[in-house]
Amino acid sequence: MHNQVGSARALDVLQTVFGYPSFRGQQEEIVDHVVRGGDALVLMPTGGGKSLCYQIPALLRDGVGIVVSPLIALMQDQVDALAEVGVRAAFLNSTQTFDEANRIERKMRSGELDLVYVAPERLMTPRCLELLQASRIALFAIDEAHCVSQWGHDFRPEYIKLSVLHERFPSVPRIALTATADHQTRAEIALRLQLTDALQFVSSFDRPNIRYQIVEKDNGRKQLLDFITGEHAGDAGIVYCLSRKKVEETAVFLNEHGINALPYHAGMDYPTRTKHQGRFLREESIVMVATIAFGMGIDKPDVRFVAHLDLPKSIEGYYQETGRAGRDGTPANAWMAYGLQDVVQQRRMIDESEADETFKRVLGVKLDAMLALCETLHCRRMRLLEYFGQPATPCGNCDTCLRPPVSFDATVVVQKLLSAIYRVEQRFGAVHVIDILRGVDSERIKQWRHEQLSTFGIGAERSEAEWRAILRQSIALGLVSVDYDAYNALKLTDEARPVLRGEQKIQLRQYEKPLKQRRISAKPKGYVESDLSMDEQVIFDKLRWWRVETARKHNVPAYVIFHDATMREIAKAKPGSLGDLRGVSGVGEKKLETYGEDIVALIAELM
Repeated sequence: MHNQVGSARALDVLQTVFGYPSFRGQQEEIVDHVVRGGDALVLMPTGGGKSLCYQIPALLRDGVGIVVSPLIALMQDQVDALAEVGVRAAFLNSTQTFDEANRIERKMRSGELDLVYVAPERLMTPRCLELLQASRIALFAIDEAHCVSQWGHDFRPEYIKLSVLHERFPSVPRIALTATADHQTRAEIALRLQLTDALQFVSSFDRPNIRYQIVEKDNGRKQLLDFITGEHAGDAGIVYCLSRKKVEETAVFLNEHGINALPYHAGMDYPTRTKHQGRFLREESIVMVATIAFGMGIDKPDVRFVAHLDLPKSIEGYYQETGRAGRDGTPANAWMAYGLQDVVQQRRMIDESEADETFKRVLGVKLDAMLALCETLHCRRMRLLEYFGQPATPCGNCDTCLRPPVSFDATVVVQKLLSAIYRVEQRFGAVHVIDILRGVDSERIKQWRHEQLSTFGIGAERSEAEWRAILRQSIALGLVSVDYDAYNALKLTDEARPVLRGEQKIQLRQYEKPLKQRRISAKPKGYVESDLSMDEQVIFDKLRWWRVETARKHNVPAYVIFHDATMREIAKAKPGSLGDLRGVSGVGEKKLETYGEDIVALIAELM
């Protein structure tokens, strides 16, 4: 009986406060478990509704919910979004004055707040721990829990100290949440946060509305421009680059070509970074060009594409970054340009890092999995999901499904490459070796008398780009390595021996000339277009205009007022009264009270 009452109360909060008709996936089970005092480890993809899993229990349990979050720059937006639905929320972080922090602390002690967001560094201070002892705590939510993993891509040392919560507050339930974690990272989260006895909730990692596309890098920046202008003119998007310099240069390049782009990286001063992030969240049609310093916790639902101009270090990183696209469930693109230099650069970064050998080995394994995703002849989504331990079938919505790559028996071709590297005593780099294979009569070749080698010209029928693709795949397969201490000389690995001796066959992707970006119009499987009639489109456009003005007055991002999906529902429902508007997904009681009359009046004008 108690269980049914708990579920009914949770559903009531979901509907009246947040305005959603029903729970999705495992949300209800998680909420019920935490409300009853249980610990939980929740893995749910970006856009899957993780925050409701701790917000609703915090409202249903006695006391204040403490949310540990590394995202200082976004706390204000999170608190504003909760205020819009009538939840009493606040944050404690280093951006506040002493008096502001004092005011929040007083409210916590007297039980006037439902949720408080705290940075982990702040939480660990004696003053904050004393404050928690003096307050009634409903639960601890540890957001972005993968930050605790030293093997992960976002490690934050201060997260490891969070085990103190279990020791000091043994009876307060804890819920750790992340959008991405392989088995190893999951085990580490449980161990370090003392959540080994917690129930684990693992949702599907699939984001069916995202189309994955990886293209052969030819002129990355030009390809990016073609992709944005061809498929995403006027859309909000994120472009990831490896270095700060490349971020700056790419942003300038896009602006020169009429795309509203802003740079973001850790080398910029805090006010500029905050300003750029604020503009990206509040304005439409902005492209953020960034290093991976940007993006964690970004709630913007209408990011239509995420592009990578450099290869990410791991599948977790790639999944986390691409997951920032299409949080609203409508079609989005994950696009990457990838070439030989990316493989060389990432391998070099591992070799030159100051990490110990064990850690370097882990990084190497993660990079190999990322390379396998890039080089696969099969469905990319299957590769991605299988990495997270989730079986899958071909998706019909990635580039390899839509235009299957051709594979060929490359044993002889790779033997030619390996022989050429061997004949020059493994002392020369890619350009020189490829020139030998193609029989290029250059000064450097003559200087070393390499035109006399038996391998000179044995690959003349293939272009330089084809040989680069063959070399890249050979490095990805671990047959060839690059010696950075010897001017990037190519070396043969032990794995090359059986191939040279003809004991092992090699299959490679057939090289394809990079095509000019063309619109792929195939809709994702299972995606239903929300076709608006002409009348409904007029209402939707008017609502968007109203939302921009309202968001400006309230000084919050537009999506905090209403998501596009909610406004589409309103356009279809054409509510003539507040009663008609109640029950539209995304319209809770507080929003009905704040905006209901405006919306009904706006629609009446158009009818």
